[in-house]
Amino acid sequence: MNQPRSKKKSNFLSDMLFNIIAPALILSKLSTEDTLGPVWSVVIALAFPLAYGGWSLIKSGKVNFFSILGVISVLLTGGISLLQLDPAYIAIKEAMVPALIGVAVLISQYTRYPLVKTLLINPEVIDIEKLDKALALRGNSAKFAKSTERAGFIVAGTFFISAALNYILAKAIVVSLPGTTAYAEELGRMTWLSYPVIALPSMVMLMAAIFYIFRQIGRLTGQSLEEFIVL
Repeated sequence: MNQPRSKKKSNFLSDMLFNIIAPALILSKLSTEDTLGPVWSVVIALAFPLAYGGWSLIKSGKVNFFSILGVISVLLTGGISLLQLDPAYIAIKEAMVPALIGVAVLISQYTRYPLVKTLLINPEVIDIEKLDKALALRGNSAKFAKSTERAGFIVAGTFFISAALNYILAKAIVVSLPGTTAYAEELGRMTWLSYPVIALPSMVMLMAAIFYIFRQIGRLTGQSLEEFIVL
C-alpha cells in the first residue's frame, strides 16, 4: 500500500537531482577555465535534464505536451548559450515555456480533452470510471465539469504567474555574455533560486486547485475521496 508513495518520493528526488541540483552545482562550481570551462560546463549541466527527460519519456512510453516543452526548453537554453546570443533571450525563454503551458491549458478548456484533467485528475491516482459513474448517478456530471473548468483557470493563472516570475528572475540574474564563466555561474544561481522563488509558490497554487477539485468530488458524489483513490 505504501509503494505508490515511495515511488512518488523517488521520482521527486530524481527530478530535483537531475533538473536542479546537478546542473546548478556544475554551473556554479565547474565553470572556471581551470575546470570544465564556461562552455563545457553549460553543455554538461544541460545534458542532465535532457538525458533524464529522454529516459523518462522512454520509460513511460508516453509523449506528452509538457515533456516535449521541457526538452525544447533545455535545447533552447543550450542554443542560446552555445551561439552566445544576448542574455536577454534567456529571460524570454524562461517566460515563454510556462506561458505556452498556460495558453495550452486555457485553449484546451474549450475542447473535449482539457489539460487540467491530466494535471489534477490523474488516472493513476483517481479511478476515473468509478468517479464518472458516481457523478452520473447523482446527476452532477455537468456541475463537476464546471468545477474542473474553474480549476483550469486557476492552473492557467499559476503558469502565467510563473512566466512573469521566471522572466523577472532571469532578467535580474543572467546579465553576462554567454561563453563566459560569469554567465555559467549566473545560470547556476538562477537554477538554484528558481525552486524557492518560482516552484514553491506555483506548487502552492496547484495544490489549492487540487484541493478544490478533491472537495468537489466529495461534495458532488456524496462519497469520501478515498472511495476513488487507486490503490
